[in-house]
Amino acid sequence: MNMNCRIRPAHPAEIETIRGIERASARRFVGVIDELVDDEPSPAAVLAARMAGGGLWVAECEGAPVAFVMFRPVEDGLYIEQIDVLPAFERRRIGAALLDAAAERARAAGLARLTLSTFRDVLWNAPYYRRLGFVDIADEALTAGLAQIRQEHVARGLDESRRTFMARPL
Repeated sequence: MNMNCRIRPAHPAEIETIRGIERASARRFVGVIDELVDDEPSPAAVLAARMAGGGLWVAECEGAPVAFVMFRPVEDGLYIEQIDVLPAFERRRIGAALLDAAAERARAAGLARLTLSTFRDVLWNAPYYRRLGFVDIADEALTAGLAQIRQEHVARGLDESRRTFMARPL
């Protein structure tokens, strides 16, 4: 990661900036999963709630947030709900640094793993996370908490047949 960047908890005044990062990052799905491109970013109230619980961190580069990770405790781990990097800052290991920061927070809380759900075949999704130490969780091995998240995804209209849950032991 660029040495002019630092990972830190997000501030309430940055909610709309974070929503803008999410919106810009969604543009990567043009021609891949077009229905995601115009999705509304995470609601401000959700971002504020995660922030209040310590589960929203940003990568600040050149004096402004350029990426974020949003997470919450689920069972024995921290579930990564969203991670996005502005396109102009991709391929600098900023996303990896954000995941490492979440892992440190999970370790400090005595948790055993990071978990997430992502698209199986999108290069910057499951294949990327595998390179960072995540492994697929078989559908039949989903915990009750992860199965509940899958149901939330279905209710939002996500095609879960294209997705996988993954875990990274700490």
